[in-house]
Amino acid sequence: MIVAAPSSAPRVAFVAPWLAAALVACARLASGEESAASQPWYEAVQLNGFVSTSYSYNFNRPNSRINSFRIFDFDDDSFKLDVFELVAQKPASKPHETGFRADLVFGSSIPRVSAAAGLFRDDTGVAQDIDLQQAYATYVAPLGSGLKIDAGKFVTHCGYEVIEGYDGWNDNASRSFLFGFAIPFTHTGLRASYAVSPRLGATVLLVNGWDEARDNNRAKSVGAQLALAPLSTVALTVNVMTGAERPADDSHLRSLLDLVAIWKPSPQLTLGANADWGIDQEAVRPGADATWNGVAGYLRTSPNGTFALSIRGESFDDVDGSRTGIIQRLSDTTLTPEVRLSPALIVRGDLRLDHSSQSTFEKGSDFTDTQATVSVNALYTF
Repeated sequence: MIVAAPSSAPRVAFVAPWLAAALVACARLASGEESAASQPWYEAVQLNGFVSTSYSYNFNRPNSRINSFRIFDFDDDSFKLDVFELVAQKPASKPHETGFRADLVFGSSIPRVSAAAGLFRDDTGVAQDIDLQQAYATYVAPLGSGLKIDAGKFVTHCGYEVIEGYDGWNDNASRSFLFGFAIPFTHTGLRASYAVSPRLGATVLLVNGWDEARDNNRAKSVGAQLALAPLSTVALTVNVMTGAERPADDSHLRSLLDLVAIWKPSPQLTLGANADWGIDQEAVRPGADATWNGVAGYLRTSPNGTFALSIRGESFDDVDGSRTGIIQRLSDTTLTPEVRLSPALIVRGDLRLDHSSQSTFEKGSDFTDTQATVSVNALYTF
C-alpha cells in the first residue's frame, strides 16, 4: 500500500472523562495488571487522531445527487466531514509484551460504508455515522523473534489502498473500484504474524469472514499474507482469503487472490500495482459461479517535501454483476495534486473520470457510460 506517514505522532494526555476511564481499563488489561501500573496510564497508552473533510462535484449533475459506484465520496455537491478518527493503543512488539489498539471513527462518509455487520451495522444493513473500525488485543509469544497474535477486529490485509487513518492514507483522495468491490474492509477473529527474516514476513488469519463482526453462518474464513522485500526499493505482497460468506450457507466458498507490488526507484518516485481475482461459488445460480477481476496502476512523484502529484488508472470487470449489481467493466483515471501546508496538514484535489461498458452512471434524469468529478480534500493528523 502507498501511504504517506505523518512526520510526528505526539501523545495527547487530555481526553474526555469516559474515554480516559476506558483507556485506564484497557491499559491494565493489556499489561495483565489488576492493580495500578508502575507508571501513569497516559505514559503507556498512545493517543492519536486524524481528520478528513472534503467537497465533491459531479459534472453529470445526477438528480439523486449520488456519485455512482463511488466508495466514500458518494455525495455530489456537498461539503462533508469524511471522518474523525481517534486511536488509542499500547503497542507490543517484543516477546512476552502485551498491548491493544482501538480506532473509534465518526463521520458522514467512511463509517457508513466500512461498518461491519453485527456491530454498528444493523440486521437491515443500515450503518450510522460512527464505527469501531478496529479493536484488538495483542500478545507477542516468545517464539523465535516473536509471534504477534491479535484478537478482535482489524482492517483487512488485502489491497493496495487503505481505509485511511493517522498512520497511513492513500495518495488519491477517492478510492478505486478494486478497493470498494474486489476486497473486504475488515475482519473479526484471530491474526498471527511472524517476521521470518528482515525481508520476509508471514501472516495467517482465522476470522468470521468479510466485514462481519458477528458471523452469519457456522463456517469460518481463513486468510494469509506473504510479504517479501527482495530489494530495499521493492515490496511484493501476496494475499489470499477463502471461506463461506453467505448467510446460513456453510458450504459455498468465496475465494480471493490479491497481489500488490511497489517499486520506489528514488525518494521522489513511487510506482505501484494491484491485481485481484475473486470467485463466489454458485452465487449466480446453482452450478454457476460468480467471478470478478481487476488491475490498477499507481504513480506518485514528489519533487520536494511540499508538492506531490499522484496518478491512478484501473480496470475492474464484474463478470457476473455480483459485486456492483450490474454486469459491467468499470475503469477510472484519477489525477491528484497535493500540497503539504504543514507537517500535519495536507490539501489535495482529485480529478477523476470513470467509464463503464454499460450506461450505468446517472446524468440528470438519464444514464450514460461516463462520470467526471472533481473534489477537494483536507487531511489533518495528530
